[in-house]
Amino acid sequence: MSELAEGPHDAGVERVTLTGSDGTKVPAIHGAPFDGVADAGLVVHPDIMGIRPLFDDLCRRLASHGFAVCAPEPFARAPDEVRNAEDATLRMAHMPELDDDLQLDDLRRAGDYLEERDGVFEVFVLGFCMGGMQTLKAAATGEFERAVAFYGMIRMRNEWRGPRMREPLATAKDVCPTLAIFGGKDHFTPENDIDALRRAWGSRPDCEVVVYPEADHGFVHVPERPGHRPDDAADAWRRSLEFLLA
Repeated sequence: MSELAEGPHDAGVERVTLTGSDGTKVPAIHGAPFDGVADAGLVVHPDIMGIRPLFDDLCRRLASHGFAVCAPEPFARAPDEVRNAEDATLRMAHMPELDDDLQLDDLRRAGDYLEERDGVFEVFVLGFCMGGMQTLKAAATGEFERAVAFYGMIRMRNEWRGPRMREPLATAKDVCPTLAIFGGKDHFTPENDIDALRRAWGSRPDCEVVVYPEADHGFVHVPERPGHRPDDAADAWRRSLEFLLA
């Protein structure tokens, strides 16, 4: 996450446990400035591989910019073999089993945790890949003040569709102010889908689509990916912080 430069605050992270509306114990990362003063709350939805050291580092870096941060594990209800898988195959296969009512409520509860724990008065949401897709949905719940979605799927992949999973595009007109960042060569978010999102936001000057033409999927948040683009990633983080802190 080195393209997200360190902010002015010393900050740290810890692992905590949230309780879902169904009683599930949801592991999460909590980050905050060491001085205990946070300007706003930021709920982070990880990519499909969930919370891991990569996101501990991200949450700490975000907290160094003055945010209280909480990142819940999106597969907390999945069987052990899915949660413990070292590649994305089993998690992708489990996608149709997810329940948006529970998934989005976990994000809301993460925001509530930040309000109670860190005393913030407004909470934003940010996510990557599958988490970017869920961020587009969460932005339409009325629970968050602003949202940033990194290369979130605008239409559900066919193999991910399930009876309790909703289409991100279906509620796109109802989002809070949202910044959506995409790569121009990302097959998960084809040009037609991006154009559909632009049309949905045609009367929303508080929503913005940014496309990096030469970037592929995941170009911002996983430095070890062959498709990582440091300059584009640094610019995307600059835009994101300016948008959230506006």
